[in-house]
Amino acid sequence: VCTSLTTCKWKKVFYEKMEAAKPADSWELIIDPNLKPNELAPGWKQYLEQHASGRFHCSWCWHTWQSPHMVILFHMYLDRAQRAGSVRMRVFKQLCYECGTARLDESSMLEVNIESLVDNLITSLHEQCYGESGGQRIHVAGRRDGGPHRSEFCEACQEGIVHWKPSEKLLEEDTAFSGASKPRAQEASGYNFFSLRWGLFWASLCLLIVYLQFSFRSSTFL
Repeated sequence: VCTSLTTCKWKKVFYEKMEAAKPADSWELIIDPNLKPNELAPGWKQYLEQHASGRFHCSWCWHTWQSPHMVILFHMYLDRAQRAGSVRMRVFKQLCYECGTARLDESSMLEVNIESLVDNLITSLHEQCYGESGGQRIHVAGRRDGGPHRSEFCEACQEGIVHWKPSEKLLEEDTAFSGASKPRAQEASGYNFFSLRWGLFWASLCLLIVYLQFSFRSSTFL
């Protein structure tokens, strides 16, 4: 049973892709808002999507916001004898930071993002449940965030999931940028010093010429 349009999209995409990936096995997708990270029953596996992108809508003040720091938790189990598998899924919510209400709001996602996230989930199923090579995962976040993640409004952060930090790539870019800026700054400061030094030299030379001319004229009159 679909409880929302987004849930229907998840189930539709998951069933279609699993039918194509493992047509001999039967899989189900269950939305479980009480799913806990690292609390697994025997035989179950876990996959955590930490940087999904989605839009949230406050049901109280109607404020909407985009977040590239959505967290989605999956627990997966495959019964090889029955050729049947189950995936339990929890999309962590966020609080509205405009009105400050304590009501946690669900997210809505574009179907293209859901398809990429399901591809990542199936990759994890291949690796953890079937022992197969799953391939490379897709980076699903839509764009780089313009500010820091506000962990006090994030349900995943409140439950101890540490998922927001600058990526190594961004740190490398920042380091490279800082390293490149220093020589430029040094060059610029050297160039300014050079200009000041020669400016003083030419000013002194002009004053010397004027002084010599004045002294020569004075000696001529004498």
